[in-house]
Amino acid sequence: MRSLTVRDAIFATLLAASLAPIAHAQYVGPSTQKVSISIADILNNPVDNQEVVSRGFLISKVGTEKYLFSDGISQIRVEIDTEDFPAQKIDDKTHIEIRGEVEKDYLESPEIDVKHITILR
Repeated sequence: MRSLTVRDAIFATLLAASLAPIAHAQYVGPSTQKVSISIADILNNPVDNQEVVSRGFLISKVGTEKYLFSDGISQIRVEIDTEDFPAQKIDDKTHIEIRGEVEKDYLESPEIDVKHITILR
């Protein structure tokens, strides 16, 4: 049985390092899950963990990290962690886009767990 040489060890290390990014690559293309634009669609057919994107306004704060969001037609409760707010202040007249997931717990109305907010101009 042959022992590893320094050259073999360096080669193995370089090979492992070059393959590491491949092992950690993530898919970033479109999702197979439906992306809802309408709040009415979400309320009429809530799918737990469904990725959603919607544009509208935060119209009021209803609890700790809970807000009422409106797309101009319908309203839904959203949960936004403090650290997920952008640096710019948002009020009820700030047009925003929210991205997150539908949360549908048994016997509760659906809400959106917001992961990202973009302020629209």
